Amino acid sequence: KRPTNQIMMVRTTAYSHLQADSLPYGRLSAAGNTLQYGSEVRSAAADWSKYPLGTRFVIEGLPYQYVVDDYGSALVGTETIDIYRPSLRGIGEWGVRNVPIRVLEWGSFQESAKILDERKHVKHAGHVRKMLSDIERQGLAGYKKSGGSA
Repeated sequence: KRPTNQIMMVRTTAYSHLQADSLPYGRLSAAGNTLQYGSEVRSAAADWSKYPLGTRFVIEGLPYQYVVDDYGSALVGTETIDIYRPSLRGIGEWGVRNVPIRVLEWGSFQESAKILDERKHVKHAGHVRKMLSDIERQGLAGYKKSGGSA
């Protein structure tokens, strides 16, 4: 059981669906929903073995709630959280910031593992296999593997 409402300093970066490596996915997150940039809730990407799908947090001093609904290959193996911005200019405006976050609710390692398991056989999915392996190694997957190895 991970603690909630505890302040943690986290390195953050920003990303957009307009970046070259994101163009094939459009505004679709890894969770299958539209990336959010609303007045209340905004999307974030992270290594799902560190911040599982559905993790909700706030950045102290900002009025938004962020939800981890995406991942990125550059985030795997790091504690960095990538904040979604709808424009390329927004990425530059955010830059790299170490910010205090407070996790309101931890997401599901089980749901993360389920989605990652479905994608582990894709040719360029080394990052997916790494996150899945890390979740399984920690004993957090909560399901029996269905044939084959990660």
